[in-house]
Amino acid sequence: MKLNELRDNEGATKSRKRIGRGPGSGKGKTGGRGIKGQKSRSGVAINGYEGGQMPLYQRLPKRGFNVPNPKKHAVINLGILQKFIDAKKIDAKKPITEDVLVESGLVRRKLDGVRVLAKGELTAKVDLTVTGASKAAVEAIEKAGGKVTLPA
Repeated sequence: MKLNELRDNEGATKSRKRIGRGPGSGKGKTGGRGIKGQKSRSGVAINGYEGGQMPLYQRLPKRGFNVPNPKKHAVINLGILQKFIDAKKIDAKKPITEDVLVESGLVRRKLDGVRVLAKGELTAKVDLTVTGASKAAVEAIEKAGGKVTLPA
């Protein structure tokens, strides 16, 4: 086999459809777009437009309120925290702050703060300083003999 003998498999390639190239092509003149009107012209984007009828998204009732700038917290669970303490990535004897959690790799970035949730078991006695914690998480930490400090 030589380089000049290389060929694609039969039927592997298909030539593209050339629109607007004469009547013999079968797609000449109007190029399969019909005659006149918005859709026959270039630069048309009419998604969701219903020909002047009130669009579906406007006909449906709206409920509730969307906060324009919601707080985004980094979330950690007690089970993961215990796993990191067992793996000696976090020292439970020292106070654990948000910066310690970031350095250990438990949290990638603080965002608007770190929030602790109660999923999993915590057996280590920890002194935790975070932005937020669920009631169940605070109870679980205090039950293990630790304490949680939250901003006022």
